[in-house]
Amino acid sequence: MENPVQALSLMYHDVVEDGQWDSSGLTIAGAAEYKLELWEFERHLAAIQAALPKAAVEVVDGVDWTRSHRPVFLTFDDGGVSAYTLIAGALESRGWRGHFFVTTNHLGEPSFVNREQVRELRRRGHVIGSHSCSHPIRMSRCTPDELAWEWRESVRVLSGILEEPVTVASVPGGHYSRQVAQAAAEAGIRYLFTSEPTAAAAMVDGCAILGRYYLQRGMTPETVAAFAQGRIPARWKQALLWKLKKAAKAAGGDVYLRVREAAFRGYK
Repeated sequence: MENPVQALSLMYHDVVEDGQWDSSGLTIAGAAEYKLELWEFERHLAAIQAALPKAAVEVVDGVDWTRSHRPVFLTFDDGGVSAYTLIAGALESRGWRGHFFVTTNHLGEPSFVNREQVRELRRRGHVIGSHSCSHPIRMSRCTPDELAWEWRESVRVLSGILEEPVTVASVPGGHYSRQVAQAAAEAGIRYLFTSEPTAAAAMVDGCAILGRYYLQRGMTPETVAAFAQGRIPARWKQALLWKLKKAAKAAGGDVYLRVREAAFRGYK
């Protein structure tokens, strides 16, 4: 894909039942804000389905990039066990498939998918990708050797499980840089999803860089549908909040916490 078209990618994490936020995925501070209860997730999917033409949700390894259209991708970070127990079935009931990005150091832990579940998800048509080995807090600050290891080792593990090349990944924590992309490309990754809310795609050393619009607990179905349809006001609003959060992260401390809290309120 030399000149990728635009794509609308939606970023989810985990789905749980009965407020059991630690039952799937990471349990670090702030992780639960990006986890949805099953009933809420189903409302999101229903809104997406109602907003889009039939079969509009696609996967990157099945897209005809020569067509003049803007595909919609559903992605799920971290590799929590809900990918297998809850999310995959909800997608399949609508004829959709998702992208599941696995943090390989956590494979087989109680709240994460195991090797057999990864194989089964792939057998059912979902895309399996890397989310690094260790989920660094700030991946963009890793050394070149650390970046190489995070991508190459995670790709090696997943490729061994699936017995096929793994060429898709997402950046943990939203800390993207060109060096992160270059290391991913060197590891054989051809599609790298970031956390930047944009539909525009770019190329770095033969790797397509795809932004994503993040979804979190409390967002209305109408907001989710707006992202899936690519409506400008919703996209611009999140892009602005993203820029403010990036600036606040650079400032650190209470500034970032206040901006993040305001961003959460903006979508309630």
